[in-house]
Amino acid sequence: MGVKHCIVSFKDTHAVEVEAESLYEAVALAFHIFNDHGYAPAPATEISIEVKPPSVVHTTTLNRVTDWIATSAKSPKDTPLKERLKELMASMP
Repeated sequence: MGVKHCIVSFKDTHAVEVEAESLYEAVALAFHIFNDHGYAPAPATEISIEVKPPSVVHTTTLNRVTDWIATSAKSPKDTPLKERLKELMASMP
């Protein structure tokens, strides 16, 4: 995907803008920001990721992201990414 500008939101009321190389990285970065501000979404909350430009919207859940992080890396490039995303989401119950 390359580094893309993303708007990540949940419940159509909370949104943050992040720069990310993947959808899951965008979710992890946004979760970290939401959590720092006391608005961490629950694990099953539907998360929308709008990738710009051009504008494309994807939807996932925190559960899906954490499940992906917990799997074995399929390439050497995935290992450091998964470790970084684990750290960003470490405060999730």
